[in-house]
Amino acid sequence: MSRDEAMIDTRWTGNRARVTCLGLSAFDYIWKVAELAGEGSRKLKAGDFAKKGGGMAATASVAVARLGGDASFWGRAGDDIEGLQMRDALADENVNVENFRLFEGGRSSVSGVIVDEHGERQIVNFRGGDLPVDPAWLPLKQLRGTGAVLADPRWPEGAEAAFKAARAEGIPTVLDADMAEAEVFERLLPLTDHAVFSAPALTAFAGSVSALERVATHGCRIAAVTLGGEGVRWLEDGKEDHRPAFHVDAVDTTGAGDVFHGAYAFAIAAGAPVGDAMGFASAAAALKCTKPDGRSGIPTLEQTLQLWRHKQ
Repeated sequence: MSRDEAMIDTRWTGNRARVTCLGLSAFDYIWKVAELAGEGSRKLKAGDFAKKGGGMAATASVAVARLGGDASFWGRAGDDIEGLQMRDALADENVNVENFRLFEGGRSSVSGVIVDEHGERQIVNFRGGDLPVDPAWLPLKQLRGTGAVLADPRWPEGAEAAFKAARAEGIPTVLDADMAEAEVFERLLPLTDHAVFSAPALTAFAGSVSALERVATHGCRIAAVTLGGEGVRWLEDGKEDHRPAFHVDAVDTTGAGDVFHGAYAFAIAAGAPVGDAMGFASAAAALKCTKPDGRSGIPTLEQTLQLWRHKQ
C-alpha cells in the first residue's frame, strides 16, 4: 500500500464527516434525446423521461450521504407536490431534512433537463417564487461540531448567515460558485474558505478561467475552478496546482459539479489535505457521469476510493 493509500484509509474511512449543505433544491424533469437542439425552433423526440430531485446544495448533500458522511440539507421550497417529493427523496437518501422548510404559498424550483446520447445537457430552471429570504429561522447553533458548511449562491441571505456562524466556530466554509450576480460573490467570498467555481461562473465574474487571483483577493484560502474534462485548477498560498479529470464513459453530466462539491466538502470535513480532496472529488464526479440523471451515479466511498487509487 502506498503512502497516499494509507493516509486515505486513516483519514477518511475511519472518520464520519459531518457536512451541512445550504441552498437550492430543485425538482428535475429529464428528457433523453439523440442530440441537443441547435439554432432555431425544433421539436425533439425523447427516448426516455424521468423525474428526479436535483439542485446544487441538495445533490451535494446526497453525495455526502452516499459517501458515508452525516449530511444535512438546509433550504426552502414550496409546500407543493415538487417540494414534498424533493424532501422525501432526500430523506430516502439518509439526508437530515429537519431544516428543509416547505413554505405555504411558495413555489418550488423546477428544472427541465435535456440530455443527449453523449451525456451533454441543456437546462432550463425556474428558481421558485414567493419564498421568504429572511434566514432568521435557521438554527445556526446546530452547526457546532460540523466538519464543513457548504452553500450555493441561490439563497445568499441564508448562505451569508450560515457562513458567518461557521466562521465564528472555526468551521471550514465551501462555496459552490456557480452562475450568480457579481454582487452575490462579493458578498459571500469574504466569508468563504474554499471557493470552487465552475468555468462559466469564473469567466462571468472575473473575466477568465485563469482569473483565480481575483477570487483569492477576497481572502479565500482556496480559489478553484472545475474545468470538466480538463480537471480542476486551484490556488493555495499563492501557488497554483492542478488535478486531471478521470476519463470515463460518460452517460450524463447532469449534477457532476454538485457531486464534486459535495465530495470535496466531505473530504475537507474528514481532514483531508486540499490536493487529496480535489482528486477524491474528481473521482466521485467522474463516476456520477457514468449513469443517467444527477443522482443515480453518485458513488459510495469504496467506489470512489477504488477509482482514485487505480489512477494514482
